[in-house]
Amino acid sequence: MQNYIETEAETVEEAIDIALTELDTTRENVNIIIINEPTKGILSFGAKPAKVRATLKEDVTTAPETVLKEILTRIGIDGDVSSEHIDGSLHLDMVTDSPALLIGKHGQTLDAIERILNCIINKNALAKKKVFVDTEGYRERREQSLVALAHQVAAKVKRTRQDVALSPMSAKDRRVIHLSLQSDDSVSTFSQGEGDMRRVVITKEDKY
Repeated sequence: MQNYIETEAETVEEAIDIALTELDTTRENVNIIIINEPTKGILSFGAKPAKVRATLKEDVTTAPETVLKEILTRIGIDGDVSSEHIDGSLHLDMVTDSPALLIGKHGQTLDAIERILNCIINKNALAKKKVFVDTEGYRERREQSLVALAHQVAAKVKRTRQDVALSPMSAKDRRVIHLSLQSDDSVSTFSQGEGDMRRVVITKEDKY
């Protein structure tokens, strides 16, 4: 999504006023670039309106790193936050003396922190962004564990020809299971249950 807005009007100031109204902000909170000055043309032919681009200035107090550090402070954990852009997404890594507290059971606390962070930084943002949060490399270890589990259970399903329902998981974890087995023609997966009790079921795929 674009992080700016472009508007047109008879004059530059009018175009700026329209942009400020649409962004619901004031002049000091945006950067203005004049794309086109208005031209009158000849006998009304060739006339062009003024065109400007208005971009919201980033508030350092709502920068993802700052917000995450504040969240840590409010839950009583002292730690540092580093950031890295990977494939166009912002990934934040927390370094603390209490990683287990941040992770929680099966990453539930980590997921909650990530959801809260994204809600805060996107509340009034012109361009919505998805920020990922991790600590101690937990996300990668969790994914590797889920992939191993998926293949282990799939092997059991093939051997016994009995469906196996895994323990309830988050949508993120269920997706890992589905993707891990999507290329295995011998089994198929589907989700069942509601809310926190939603789980993946692995079943034998009968071709004949």
